[in-house]
Amino acid sequence: MALKHITKKEFLEKIWNFEESPKEWKFRGMRPAIVDFYAVWCGPCQMLSPELEDIALEYEGKVDIYKVNTDEEPELCNAFGITSIPALLFCPVSGEPSMTLGFKPKAALKAAIDGML
Repeated sequence: MALKHITKKEFLEKIWNFEESPKEWKFRGMRPAIVDFYAVWCGPCQMLSPELEDIALEYEGKVDIYKVNTDEEPELCNAFGITSIPALLFCPVSGEPSMTLGFKPKAALKAAIDGML
């Protein structure tokens, strides 16, 4: 599975509809997800992308991995207070999401994913 770029509309359908329930997190996915907030001009984002591609293949069918272009989806960035990228939103099926900022090596990403599974 390649990384899937999503729009605000798709985010509202597949991750969390913050317009309907702005104060309460209600995950809409069927399996855990990671949302990568990135920009094409961001060096650390470019370093992170191949790591996420590898993880997407390794965890195919277990975790959904989405990408949000911060230049194209400013409203999504505002909803999460994204001021620095790359920013990864880890969304477990149950429980609260968590956010991490900056480049993370593959081993650290896998440890975070394993914690969600």
